[in-house]
Amino acid sequence: MTVIERELRVLLIQRGKPPFLGRWALPGGFVNFEEELDVAAARELKEETRITLRPEDLKRFGIYAHPERDLPRKELGQRVATVGYWAIVPDLPTPKGETDAAYAELVPVAEFESGRITLAFDHDQILADAIALARSSLENTTIATRFCPPEFTISDLRRVYEAVWNSKLDPGNFQRKIKQTNDFLKPLDQTTRSGDKGGRPAALWTTGTAEKLSPPFSRPDPN
Repeated sequence: MTVIERELRVLLIQRGKPPFLGRWALPGGFVNFEEELDVAAARELKEETRITLRPEDLKRFGIYAHPERDLPRKELGQRVATVGYWAIVPDLPTPKGETDAAYAELVPVAEFESGRITLAFDHDQILADAIALARSSLENTTIATRFCPPEFTISDLRRVYEAVWNSKLDPGNFQRKIKQTNDFLKPLDQTTRSGDKGGRPAALWTTGTAEKLSPPFSRPDPN
């Protein structure tokens, strides 16, 4: 997952072979016999999208093993279980579909949640679970800073929350809450340059030492 132009986006592929030829799907594939799961996930990601991440950057979040989740293989007497992984990357290169993927793109989550695109197999459920995990993690942990570059402003961080939660936040209230949360951020004693429109320089921050938010942030009611 990443935030681009104030939108939460997810890396998807279009399948290059049956079943579901041409349908959107999550990158993935089969683990080799003596291969660690995390290594397999990173390998498949690189093979299908040319995106390189370390296995330790990929975090498991769910297992999907319904007997009918892959009907073509069920008809061959096979059963497929999937381990879902997610990662947050602040600056992803442009993906390129390779091997089993005819195409790869960083797709706005809004396209999925509006129903304008649907995914192959049970990937709709897997993606929905990953999005829900991202949103809840922002309430309870400091993971939002992973969407940011090493140096960022509080406004940059607020835009991450707004993109992931799909909600507008009051800038003043957000800044007060951030500064009142111990060790969430670490000041850098540096500022941005003045903007083209003559805006005041903003203080720069980096990730602090805290991992959990106490008290937690409350996501605004989407309604």
